Amino acid sequence: MTIALDPLMTWVIVVCALVVLAAAFLLGRRSGLRRSLSAARHLTHPANLSDGEVSDSARYRAALIVNPTKTDVRRLASVAEAICRFEGWSPPLVLETTIDDSGEGAAVRALDEGVDVVIAAGGDGTIRAVASALAGTSTPMGIVPLGTGNLLARNIDVVLDKTEWALRIALWGRNREIDVGTAKVAPDGESQIFTVMTGLGFDAAVMADTNDELKSRLGWLAYVEAGSRKLAGKPSHVKVTFDDDYRISARVRSVLGGNCGRLQGGIQLLPQAVIDDGMLDVLIVSPKNLGQWVGVLASIAGRRASKGLHTNIRKCQKVVIESGEELDVQLDGDPIGRSPYLEMEVRPSALTVRVPTVEQRKQIRAEAWPV
Repeated sequence: MTIALDPLMTWVIVVCALVVLAAAFLLGRRSGLRRSLSAARHLTHPANLSDGEVSDSARYRAALIVNPTKTDVRRLASVAEAICRFEGWSPPLVLETTIDDSGEGAAVRALDEGVDVVIAAGGDGTIRAVASALAGTSTPMGIVPLGTGNLLARNIDVVLDKTEWALRIALWGRNREIDVGTAKVAPDGESQIFTVMTGLGFDAAVMADTNDELKSRLGWLAYVEAGSRKLAGKPSHVKVTFDDDYRISARVRSVLGGNCGRLQGGIQLLPQAVIDDGMLDVLIVSPKNLGQWVGVLASIAGRRASKGLHTNIRKCQKVVIESGEELDVQLDGDPIGRSPYLEMEVRPSALTVRVPTVEQRKQIRAEAWPV
């Protein structure tokens, strides 16, 4: 006797059978669930912009470039290796910065090794050095922020105080192309990369005069202490030329060019700056005495620095500042000496960075990152 099954009943039986087989397979292998999740992660988060279909997840490899003055290298390397193992990556290539190489040389070596992402673990100086090597390539940069300012990390919303979370963002975050700036301290000088802000005058003098021991104890408040000692200085006469076209002359305390504008403590120094708009925001600060500094602070606090009391911001792609005297210069918070000349220019979409995905942002806000 033959029993005829309608098509719907046949479909239900087939689906049930597949579910039972899948459950038996997963229950029969303790690592089945983890492998399934790992495979899903690799399918939904390609490791490199240039990758096509990925058939072997184990070939992914990260380089971890660590500033040994900021953390215990062995401990961080151990954590990174454990996370890479869990995520199905090969053990990371771990490199340390040195006095002679703040990270650029290590990043070049990592590129030569063909890694899929280069993770910079350190302060703003380490981040800038690694970015110098990666700018213009398709290899993304991850960030483990370990410094006082951590300015680029703040501006791209990388988590600041959870090393494990920052490492996972570096592995499986979203690729974002951002601008970088270049700076020269002489018309025929060598260009140096910056990712956040470069300045000449008061801001650079503060960076140069900040006490390292105080910075290690107080963090960014050490800059406030140094700044309070510099407020009474005299303005300097400068000529500022925007895009080889528009020129102004002014007596200023500081001229600062920014790729993005968020500082410590939630301060938006350049409220209209966008990190991937192909433009620099140039801030001119021109108080003549201590009383006028109150107006500057009010403009910045009220996010009106673009046309505030003794402040002005102009967008451009290139700016040249020429002074009648040598002034302090800083790149991403690192003092680099004194010069009467500073030239800044933007390189649009030159650097790929790893930023949190929407799902990672949710997990960070809920403090529910998987362990």
